[in-house]
This record gives sequence, C-alpha cells and structure tokens, in this order.
Amino acid sequence: MQITLLGTGDATGTPKIGCRCPQCTHAHDTGMTRLRTSLLVEHAGKNILIDSSPDLRQQLLRCGSPHIDAVIWTHGHYDHFMGYGEFYRVQDLPPVYAAPPVLEYCGGIFSFMSFSHHAMDTYEPFTISGVTFTLVEVNHPPVYSCGIVIACDDIKIGYTADTRFDIPEYSKELLFGANLLLVDALAPRGYHVYKHMSYEEACQLATDLKAGDFRCVHMSHAIRWDLPHIGKDGECFRFD
Repeated sequence: MQITLLGTGDATGTPKIGCRCPQCTHAHDTGMTRLRTSLLVEHAGKNILIDSSPDLRQQLLRCGSPHIDAVIWTHGHYDHFMGYGEFYRVQDLPPVYAAPPVLEYCGGIFSFMSFSHHAMDTYEPFTISGVTFTLVEVNHPPVYSCGIVIACDDIKIGYTADTRFDIPEYSKELLFGANLLLVDALAPRGYHVYKHMSYEEACQLATDLKAGDFRCVHMSHAIRWDLPHIGKDGECFRFD
C-alpha cells in the first residue's frame, strides 16, 4: 500500500493569491505549493482518492494521471469535494463513499452528474480493493465531518480531516497507535481557530494518540516550511 499527499494546504492554498508573506514568497521563488488537501491510496493496482479538492486536475497530472477507482468524501466543504467535477470527460465517474449527511449534501451539488454513491455509516468498516476504511466522527463545527482510519494487513493510517482538538473519544480509540497519522494543522503555534487545530495542537494530538509517525496537513500559508512533521505536496509513504 502507498499513500501520497496530493495536497497539504487549506482552502486558500499556498501561495495565497495576492500574498507576499515569507511562506508565499518562498513558494513563488521555489515553485513549492500547498495545494488543497487530498490523499491518494494505492493498493493492488487500484487507486482510491480521499477528498476531491478543487486542485484535482493539477494533482492528478503531477502524479502521472492515475485512473481513480473510488472516491471517499470526508465532509461538505468546497475545498474537499468540489474537484469531483474534474472527472467529467476524463474517465468513467468513480463511485463515491461518504457518511450519509456528507453524501446527501455533496451529492446534491453534483446531481447533474450520474455516478454511483454509497452511504457508509460511521464506525462501520468497509473494504475497497483490499483496503479497509472506517469513517470516524470528528469535530468541525458547524459542518458534519469525518476522519478516516485506513487499514491494510497490519498497517494502520489515520487521517483526522478537518477538526478541532476535541475529537470524540471513540474516534480517538480507533485512531490510536496508527503507523502514520495525517493531522489537521491550520494555524501557527499560539493561534486559536475555532474549528481547526493549530500546529501545536496537532503535534500534541499525535503524541496523545501515540502515532508511529505523523504529518501535518490542511496547513495555511502562515505555517513555516521548515517545521518538523510538515507534510509536503507529493510526499509518498510506502508500506510493504
């Protein structure tokens, strides 16, 4: 199994349009980016996309234009699902899996497209191409949002998606001990954002959950490029 970070940015991405802060200036000078956050899971010749960001076309071109066999949506915010329209006239529309309220909202936006959709209850594992996924509730008010536990053989990957620090206890139990944890870290250390975590909180959550390794994702342009455990667009993790 291989996990690729297709994007690691927040809703505005980095560089942010019109911004010349140190992070955005570095991005302009080097070509580095934080595209909107999404993940690619590869296993047994199949490709599962977690969240279809508005940068999907660019992301798929960057990683060799893989055929996507399934999509999982975590929640109904623009930067996590609106890129699904990029599949139009590119490939057969991949089936979508999501929690019922997420599927109802996002599917309604794409009601003009005919695609297979599957409502999956939280905390109930389901399998796609030999990989087991479990949607776990997180806390991203006021929008209903889910993280995901990804399991294959003896490997466990956790993805918090967009959330505050106070994740439900049962969700923490399922995320506990992941070989790799991908964790929301929108704001710099010392900042408080009502519906997201700061870098400091993300690091604390990874410590509390005893993750084998972790990467911060869904980062704003205010997050420095040189911090430990910062996810990078295109970064791959292979688990044999």
